[in-house]
Amino acid sequence: MRFKSFIGLLLAAFLATSPLKAAEFAFVPFADLTGWAQDNHQQALAVFAKSCGSIRSTDDIPASDWRGVCALARTNPGPAKRFFETHFRPIRITQGNNSLFTGYYEPVLPGSRHQTTEYKYPLYGVPPELPRGQVWKTRAELEDGVLSGRGLELVWLNDPVDAFFVHVQGSSRFTLTDGSVIRLGFANRNGHQYRSVGRQMIELGLLQSGQASMGKIRDWVRANPGSGEMALQLNPSFIFFQELQIPADLGPIGALQFPLTPMRSIAVDPDFTPLGAPAYVMMPAGSASVNRLMIAQDTGSAINGAQRADIFFGSGLAAGNDAGRIRYSGQLITLVPRATALRLSGRMN
Repeated sequence: MRFKSFIGLLLAAFLATSPLKAAEFAFVPFADLTGWAQDNHQQALAVFAKSCGSIRSTDDIPASDWRGVCALARTNPGPAKRFFETHFRPIRITQGNNSLFTGYYEPVLPGSRHQTTEYKYPLYGVPPELPRGQVWKTRAELEDGVLSGRGLELVWLNDPVDAFFVHVQGSSRFTLTDGSVIRLGFANRNGHQYRSVGRQMIELGLLQSGQASMGKIRDWVRANPGSGEMALQLNPSFIFFQELQIPADLGPIGALQFPLTPMRSIAVDPDFTPLGAPAYVMMPAGSASVNRLMIAQDTGSAINGAQRADIFFGSGLAAGNDAGRIRYSGQLITLVPRATALRLSGRMN
């Protein structure tokens, strides 16, 4: 009880209002994009063309700016590299000096349609009383029986850390006990801001600095039943899911409602980077370096800031291992239509 009370006090201290966001812009020549000439522009163009009709507005870049380039991308783009260089200008959108690239993936996990002694950690559909656009009950409250026995359980998992990280990733495939496969994706959330459990566990002295990986968190939770599951509640954010009918050869559905493409789709902060826009990732990280054109097709509760992006690595264990190794700084360069760049030029550095 003392541990649970402490968690409540800690969460209350973190629930502060974020400062107002303001963006700054700077031109970046194509020649300054590391690896631009070597990239597979045709692959990036194909991903862009699929979702460009659903590009979202930001405060600075309206969706209407993209109609012309989207029509060309879908009908007569010509050579892909020349298409991007002719019709776009690369700009760096910043807010302060912080940048961070991480990776995410779609887990593939065992599951059951029914609760058993082995499968006892549920993922839930959306409760009908969930208020729209408002902060609702915390993870701790929701896991304390509020949703139990109401028929909202979509699947049951055999590991609490797996269940927790499905919330973090936002989607997953499940191989059920009868051999069938289902897929769940994001449907809604409780409105609370995402908090890094690993970071909080380090601050509480539960993990050492640099050991907040999924594996280390899993080991600690298993070694500390009860208090381990309460430690996961340091993140008050809670995701509700829906079952999706998606062919197995396609990726999970992102925020734009299109399947994600491994190493071409990224999650961004849509306050800065328009959802659907092409964005060049430059992440100088030695053997893990990534320099390629990607498409902003997803969001995430932990993706906040103009220079913040989460790279989609694919589905399954290997993708998860690769994604888990990514935590580097770099540059996110958004390609915007030339007319947009001209309008923003007065605010350029």
